[in-house]
Formats: sequence, C-alpha cells, structure tokens
Amino acid sequence: MSPRGTADVKLKGRSKRYMAAVASRDAVQPVKGAAYDVETAVKALDGMPKAAFDETVELAVRLGVDPRHADQIVRGTVVLPHGTGKKVHVTVVAQGDKQREAQEAGADEVGGKELVKKIQDGWMDTDVIISTPDMMSEVGKLGRTLGPRGLMPNPKSGTVTFEVAKAVNDVKAGKIEFRTDKTGNVHVPVGRRSFSPDQLSANIRAFMETIVRARPAAAKGHYIRSIAVSSTMSPSVAIDPGEFRAA
Repeated sequence: MSPRGTADVKLKGRSKRYMAAVASRDAVQPVKGAAYDVETAVKALDGMPKAAFDETVELAVRLGVDPRHADQIVRGTVVLPHGTGKKVHVTVVAQGDKQREAQEAGADEVGGKELVKKIQDGWMDTDVIISTPDMMSEVGKLGRTLGPRGLMPNPKSGTVTFEVAKAVNDVKAGKIEFRTDKTGNVHVPVGRRSFSPDQLSANIRAFMETIVRARPAAAKGHYIRSIAVSSTMSPSVAIDPGEFRAA
C-alpha cells in the first residue's frame, strides 16, 4: 500500500495516462494530506501528461461556512488577469442606444423584446446574459427558464446594469461568477492546460484574494478549509490554505 493509503484502491481501472499523472503528482506531493504553495501545485499539474484536447483547469475551495444560512452564502465575481481561455458568448437585452453600445463592445447577441421572445421560444445558445434595468420587467418573465441554467441576470454579479459596454468587456476579459454550493464548496475554472504556470498561478491568486475578501461576518473558525487544483482529466493537487488564512 502506498503512502496515500486506501485512497489508491480507487485508482483501479484508471487509464495509463491517468496513472502516469498520479505518479507525476506523487513525485511532488508524495505524502497523503500534504499541501503546497500555489506555484508548486501548478508545477505539479503542468508536469502531468496532457489529454488530446486543451483541458480546463479548475480550482476547488472548501469553505468553513454553512450555506443553509443566508448570511453565510459566499458569492461574487472576479476578473481573472489571464482570462479563462474560453470564448464566451455574451447576450445583451437592452433598447435604444444601449443596443448600439453593446454591439460596439463586442456582444454576440443584442436585442430587446424580440430577443426575450426568442429565448421564450427555446433559444439558449449563450454563456452570459446581460440586461439593462429597464428591460428586467421583460427578462423577469424568463425566470423559470434562465434560473435553473444560471443565466438569469443579477445586479450582484454585474449583469443588470446600464454600463453595458463595461459589463460586456469584463465578461469577455475573463470575468467569472462564483457561489458556494449546498456543501460549502466553490468550484471555478481558472484557465486551460495550455496556459503557462505563471498565468495559472496569477489567476488562482486573484481568485483566492477575492474569496478571502468575501468572507461572511458570520463565518466561524477556519474560513479556508482546503484548496485543490486539477484539470479535466487529471487527479487533483492540494494547495496549502495557510497563506490565504493569514491574508
């Protein structure tokens, strides 16, 4: 049995590529439960075999909060300095000059009531929907359709605003939204395997700084419980939460 104990039993039946990734990780992180600084963890991930496609790199953070209580839900947005590596399709619901502003900013789909009707009829080929406040009476009719898909515009995420150009630019530049799930975890994309280690490290640190600032006053004890980085097809590498607790 390896130092990782019974957890290795779960590796049975894994592909040779995945097993090679585990071996590569264990060369840096040989002891079960050990965690490293951001740069070392990213270096371990970078050394793993890559898949045939450009995998998404994801960060998982376990927080010391109880999301059953409204005052302990952690949510917010952050613009990653190097983006997510994903081309984001942005839809803007507006009218008048705000439509022109959205088009000039690079929005992929722009419209007013006719666009709301298009969505009602089943169109959903978009990643983010931004609405001006004066159109929310129309967009609000789409609550049951957009809500479950996480597409409903919200002032807290900056997607209900008259500053349409800024909102579009932020999303295109790599703005992501995060929120704790029912178990108090947060999962976010922080780049691609094609990113350099420095780019991934910068994105991770930018996100963690935002998470630290979003700490609810009602949270008790250790707020940052654990952090792990992984790619679509790789095992995870633990990051030491200690430096972010100090922050």
